[in-house]
Amino acid sequence: MIESLQRLRRRLTRHQRTTFLLASGLSTAGSFAGLTAKGWLLMEGSGNPFLLAANFALLTLPTLLVSGPAGVLTDRLGSERVLIRAQWALLAAAVLGAIAIPISSGGQQDALLLLSTLGVGTASTYELTARNKYVALLVDEPVQLGPYLASFSVIFNVGKLVGPPIGGLLLAATGPTLALSLDATTYLMPIATLLWLMAPNREREQRSQRGQAASLGTAWRDCGPALRHVLLFTGLACLIGFFHPGLAPLMALKLLGPSPLALGLFTSVIACGSISAGLVLQRNAQAWSRRPGLLLGGSTLITALGQLGLAAPGPQAWGLAMAFLIGAGTASLLSGTNLIIQVHAPQVLRGRMAGLGQIAFLGGGGISGLIAAGLTDLLPGGLWSCFALLGSIGAAVGAAELLRQGRMRLA
Repeated sequence: MIESLQRLRRRLTRHQRTTFLLASGLSTAGSFAGLTAKGWLLMEGSGNPFLLAANFALLTLPTLLVSGPAGVLTDRLGSERVLIRAQWALLAAAVLGAIAIPISSGGQQDALLLLSTLGVGTASTYELTARNKYVALLVDEPVQLGPYLASFSVIFNVGKLVGPPIGGLLLAATGPTLALSLDATTYLMPIATLLWLMAPNREREQRSQRGQAASLGTAWRDCGPALRHVLLFTGLACLIGFFHPGLAPLMALKLLGPSPLALGLFTSVIACGSISAGLVLQRNAQAWSRRPGLLLGGSTLITALGQLGLAAPGPQAWGLAMAFLIGAGTASLLSGTNLIIQVHAPQVLRGRMAGLGQIAFLGGGGISGLIAAGLTDLLPGGLWSCFALLGSIGAAVGAAELLRQGRMRLA
């Protein structure tokens, strides 16, 4: 028995890139099952779109405060050390969400769930920042980095596809406790993988020195004008159009009806669009990483067209098709930004560049959710008027980027 386990361990270590991908995918599926359960609990308890937006904001807005320090710490201490510590913190935050159900109710329960989300958002910032630099230590050749990075988009969105239906089924069959407990348990897999199954090329990693050279400002200046434009455009695009994760329960309610399974179906359709975009990006990673204007401008335009389509009246099938477009557009925007800045930034800057990227798309997305919730309450047509307004602005921004930067090529 022991010899068989040792052989399995050696085999998993030899295929460490696949092992790490699978562990990340399992953790992602559990996270989205838990996020579905939290969203439904908050929606059922209050019906307030601001509470849903606040839940998503607490998941994303910590990036504005801690992405910079996370990038600096990753470049100074090393990506592996930061990644392992972040996984333990994610486990602790998820456990808080699981135990909130049996020990509390009403407003106190909502507060504990939001606190759990804040913990997950903060720890995820460190985890994503460190992981983006860490994966470069697992590839054999630099040319493999782009496709491997894009693979994480695919595996992330596969987890996003299977997680919400699992969360919805568990909610309907057993209640929220099991869904949130599953979320916590799945963090054990990447922890075990990192501690016992990975053999990264640690000598390849370049770390920054103490002082001004290790600052976020130095990374911003040294990355070059092209990557600075990528970060600024991504932040603007997310500020306008990356609000659907926070308002997904409300969108599913309006489109499909009041059911946990409806929420799971709606989120899964968005995930199908994201998976499709991730697969296309993975197969064309090297070519598209050199065309940031084309990739990011086109992604923004696709997202905006999906939002405008949702604002137009139509049957449920039309609405789900537009949700598919939104998933494809936002996934290619976020994955494309990460791909471009990691492939084209110097290795010593990649931790801080990952932090800047998170500030752009998750910070912008968190604020976007709050803006969309406010517009939903203020505009006469509610949610669909919000889609029409923000989709129109997004279409204009995406088209302008294609016209101005579509032909730009990075070396």
